[in-house]
Amino acid sequence: MRCRQCGTEIADKALVCYRCGAATTDPVYKPAPLTPRARRGGSLVATVLALVLLVLLGLYMGRLSTAGVPRSVTYMVVAGAVLIVGLRAYARRR
Repeated sequence: MRCRQCGTEIADKALVCYRCGAATTDPVYKPAPLTPRARRGGSLVATVLALVLLVLLGLYMGRLSTAGVPRSVTYMVVAGAVLIVGLRAYARRR
């Protein structure tokens, strides 16, 4: 049998041409068409809620006695958490 794409002689039972990689038969199933992703407002609401809760947690922890942990460390940890949540939200929107 000959390849329909390049004309190379291939085996009768071959599924693809060894030279060009073209299929020897038509596909049985057609792939599903790609549809644009719908905007999900729920994930944005969850992200905003998580950011608000992290800020409130930071304010609350700033008022507690931290037993020797400097206040700047607490703020840096909360700021890092806010940054991570914000970056994840930004990556999901793209």
